[in-house]
Amino acid sequence: MKLVQAYIQPFMLPKVLRELHAIHVRGMTMLEVKGFGREKDESYPHQASDYAVDFTPKVKLELLCHDEEVDDIVVALSRSAHTGRGGDGKVFVTEIGRIRSIRTGEEAEKAI
Repeated sequence: MKLVQAYIQPFMLPKVLRELHAIHVRGMTMLEVKGFGREKDESYPHQASDYAVDFTPKVKLELLCHDEEVDDIVVALSRSAHTGRGGDGKVFVTEIGRIRSIRTGEEAEKAI
């Protein structure tokens, strides 16, 4: 099992959701977050003299999936969230060691 986390531009969310539905992704978590990276986001005004860190809004998506689904999900996220400008985002894939359903007590793939 894998956890796919994607940080994308908020205005790209509808396009990303259409793409994920097209590959039959049935569940995910979406959070509105703020952050910054190595490059400043070109879509937000900055001044070279700024000493304070400028946080830019992002949407964080979390998708739990089977190992064989990871490549399709990463490609779908990358293709649909791409604008070609700085700040498009990142995709992270992490191995999941254990999953347990709080309601049923089931574990592993039965818990999804």
